[in-house]
Amino acid sequence: MKPTFSYWEKETFLKRYDYVIVGSGIVGLFAALKLRDAHPNASIAILEKGILPEGASTKNAGFACFGSSSELLDDLNTSNEEAVIELVSKRKEGLNLLRKTLGDSAINYEPFGGYEVFLEKDESLFNSCFLRLDYLNELLHPVFKGAVFSKVIDRFNFSNTKEYLIYNQFEGQLHTGKMMQALLQKVQAAGVVIFTKQNVTNYHESGSHVSISTDDFELECHKLLFATNAFASQLLPVAVTPGRAQVLVTKPIPNLDIKGSFHLDRGYFYFRNIENRILFGGGRNLDFESETTTDFGTTNQIQNQLKTYLESVILPNTRFEIDYSWSGIMGLGAEKRPIVQQLTERTYCGVRLGGMGVAIGSLVGTELAALV
Repeated sequence: MKPTFSYWEKETFLKRYDYVIVGSGIVGLFAALKLRDAHPNASIAILEKGILPEGASTKNAGFACFGSSSELLDDLNTSNEEAVIELVSKRKEGLNLLRKTLGDSAINYEPFGGYEVFLEKDESLFNSCFLRLDYLNELLHPVFKGAVFSKVIDRFNFSNTKEYLIYNQFEGQLHTGKMMQALLQKVQAAGVVIFTKQNVTNYHESGSHVSISTDDFELECHKLLFATNAFASQLLPVAVTPGRAQVLVTKPIPNLDIKGSFHLDRGYFYFRNIENRILFGGGRNLDFESETTTDFGTTNQIQNQLKTYLESVILPNTRFEIDYSWSGIMGLGAEKRPIVQQLTERTYCGVRLGGMGVAIGSLVGTELAALV
């Protein structure tokens, strides 16, 4: 049964808003900030179905990355050079906006760089990436004004891998929880109302407003913005496919010497240090069908493979224990360019971040607000 509300609650919290945003992830929160900048006196509310932002914004690995060499070469097999350059440029611009808005200290940004690791069995992939490093550096030089990728020897004592890694000097890492906490605080300080545990079940547009139904109440607004990424197709006619990403983190490891963001197997696996722990995620390519889901959770198949790689590749001579595991849901599609568009006269969306929400979410939110 839906709750009842007082006159005071209806007059203040449940009034008609100028703007309502569905989703309090990176995109939704940046859209709210940019709308506040443009309209200081507007009433703005956010509807979030989770206790915390649900999806990937608080559940990602905290990589400040633009794409590994193998990922970019894969992209070039399906897109032209201009499209790939534009996408990398947007990721760089988005990360710069995120860092500028929140500050590096607030998000624990660390410029440790990124590395691509190649398994011994991936001889063909290893050779194709190394042979085309100069080409990639030339392609990306207008964006970074310097060489992005370089060949370095493995100093981390990985096992069952090639002797050389590909190093990206422009990558970094951040603390996902602190990033979202700082962003939420900034949005709330701007006078934006955030309703949590409110699942939007339906919406209806009339001539003068949009009516929104949640599990607990009805709300009206003049403009409705969807920032629901992986869950967009549940309410919207957009081509977004959910992709679950499973992650685990170890207990603290004494004298851990691994620092950086690491890509493995064309980016389907990834790991990093969190101080003296290892965070390791990925494996969606082991079972695409099961991982194309909006259900949170983990599977034995993928968790066991993550543990196997920890034992045989990343920490071959180190004792470790798994502390806990979780999953996040990404919004994917046939192409990696986000969908930022007006749907009807009063509804808009910024979705399909392609697994690069940390890099591009701030920019998508800004573009969504500008579109409105």
